[in-house]
Amino acid sequence: MIIQRVVLNSRPGKNGVPVAEDFRLEESTIADVVQTGQVRVRTLYLSVDPYMRCRMNEDTGSDYLQPWQLSEVADGGGVGVVEESKHSKLTKGDFVTSFTWPWQTVAILNGDLVQKLVPQLVNGRLSYFLGAAGITGLTALLGIREKGHVAAGAKQTMVVSGAAGACGSLAGQIGRLEGCSRVVGIAGTDEKCSILVQEMGFDAAINYKKGDVARQLRELCPGGVDVYFDNVGGDISDTVISQMNQNSHIILCGQISQYNKDVPYPPPLPPDIEKIQKERNITRERFLVLNYMDKQEASLLQLCQWIQEGKLKVRETVVEGLANIGAAFQSMMNGGNIGKQIVLVSK
Repeated sequence: MIIQRVVLNSRPGKNGVPVAEDFRLEESTIADVVQTGQVRVRTLYLSVDPYMRCRMNEDTGSDYLQPWQLSEVADGGGVGVVEESKHSKLTKGDFVTSFTWPWQTVAILNGDLVQKLVPQLVNGRLSYFLGAAGITGLTALLGIREKGHVAAGAKQTMVVSGAAGACGSLAGQIGRLEGCSRVVGIAGTDEKCSILVQEMGFDAAINYKKGDVARQLRELCPGGVDVYFDNVGGDISDTVISQMNQNSHIILCGQISQYNKDVPYPPPLPPDIEKIQKERNITRERFLVLNYMDKQEASLLQLCQWIQEGKLKVRETVVEGLANIGAAFQSMMNGGNIGKQIVLVSK
């Protein structure tokens, strides 16, 4: 069977900026026969995520991420529909997902390595299983529960950087649902800041490209910062940390500002900020959602319940066509998307 797939065309280098041309669309073939235990699936949606930048390097810098190989198909979170099954628990028409879904139009997968989906849990919005009701939502929820130490009634203030992104936009809302009394987001455009406040329920949002971020933080968080959901690292994070309270907590989710730099993860703090962190006993521990997968089922049900109840607002930036996945990746790395970056492969 002839299919289309996207392969890694070139590596940007550890310090390079990814471009659309780092990926290449090509024709390929897959077997016509499905073996016992396998399913043939048609790809519906693919997820494009910041962590994938690390997979473009020969050395990902992580023991749990495998590098993409040159001229080999890329992979990540995906959702599709079963077209043929020789697996005992899956039938034609089932919707399934996997965290290692190949970037191609049709694939033959091991049925044991895909998860059957229940569309009703997300009101039929299958792409949500790659975002708010998937690994992104789990990262936000478990990050807050495991590293944020949020307590209802404690009148805590949370700050979220990269707040208009896939994880940040959920984290701010979940922080509120879990008990924070004030949530402030940091984003890169006035449009994003408006969406955070008007749609997502943030108390306020700061456009870091305008004005004095430190001054605005002092005004918007007069009692200091108790919980910081860090998606970006760099100067923004240094500014937030300098205003954090004694015994406060950093949820170290991502460091997108550092992904095009050859630095360790998590990146070291500047000496003056590290001094503040230690003197104020601010926790800053690496968070990896895969370490908490024993809590996955209950957490996903909680996320789906919030979605059904309208308590968790979901934003997606959808790009149509497998041929445009490289451009979607470049846009995401440049901060061009609001919410989850999704590629619609087929309807």
